[in-house]
Amino acid sequence: MNDHVHDLRSVREATERLLTAAAKLDNAALAEQSHLPGWTRGHVLAHLARNADALVNVFEGRPMYESATARDADIERDADRPLEEQLADVRDSAARFLATTEHDQDWSRTVELRGGVTDLAANVPFRRWVEVDLHHVDLNIGYELSDLPAEFTAREIDFLADRWSGRPEVPPVTLRATAGDRTWHTGGTEGAPVTLTGPADELLGWLAGRGLKGARLSVEGGPLPALPAL
Repeated sequence: MNDHVHDLRSVREATERLLTAAAKLDNAALAEQSHLPGWTRGHVLAHLARNADALVNVFEGRPMYESATARDADIERDADRPLEEQLADVRDSAARFLATTEHDQDWSRTVELRGGVTDLAANVPFRRWVEVDLHHVDLNIGYELSDLPAEFTAREIDFLADRWSGRPEVPPVTLRATAGDRTWHTGGTEGAPVTLTGPADELLGWLAGRGLKGARLSVEGGPLPALPAL
């Protein structure tokens, strides 16, 4: 179980970092392409705001989203707003999320997320941290995978390596960081084992489908494996 107090502090810091960077944009830049196919920077900010409200629903025992269709429609509805409105929405929704976490509650209880996924309540703040910091990278405004906090990168590699573990369409993969001597294992049991070696941010890029998606990693045992979409 994660330290939710520490992670909530990190969510606040990551949110302020993103808002400070996004405030330097203008309306024209907001309408430009993000790193996510089919999404402008406005889509990314709209998603971040609606995700914060969705996590309030999670803590208060409601479905995270009314439906996948409603989730997508809300993002499309909000994507073209002026920068000032976008920033205010991200800030206000983040405040609503943080206010909800200040209520007395059982952090060891199980909560339901999107698509029937369940997790401990104490792990939700880290999930929000992931949303904020990875989507900051996705905004395509100069914040790169290599700029992510080292703790975040290592923990997100832990999370994603576990997510892809046991997947039959992914061969057995060993990930080795060139700094810190960290090693992770993921994938299934079928196919030739593959070892990927490189900086932690490049390993995260492969696992998360971001940046160069592992193109700079040293690969032993076969070609660079393709991962399903997150």
